[in-house]
Amino acid sequence: MAKKFTSNTNGFVFSTDPNFKLEDDEPMQETLPAAQQKLRIRLETKHRGGKAVTLVTGFIGTDADLEDLGKKLKNFCGTGGSAKDAEIIIQGDQRDKVLQWLLKNDYKQTKKV
Repeated sequence: MAKKFTSNTNGFVFSTDPNFKLEDDEPMQETLPAAQQKLRIRLETKHRGGKAVTLVTGFIGTDADLEDLGKKLKNFCGTGGSAKDAEIIIQGDQRDKVLQWLLKNDYKQTKKV
């Protein structure tokens, strides 16, 4: 059953201070232009049941832009994956395709590890 009331109180229930206000811990981070992104592409098989995945790490920007980039990469590679925690996971060994797409779309400082 889903919770009806969700709040972003970070565990605070009540404060006796009349001037107390909750503050956001995470300021919104702007997305760097494609030419300034320093992305790393690597293959990983650990903790995945022997399955290989391609990781794209080093993205600096908002979660929405990370999801958008992940969706474009997944569509180009024709595979599944996810985008969370500032990294994009593409199923399978897609390092060459991901590098090709990133270079075509002005991600100049991309490194393949």
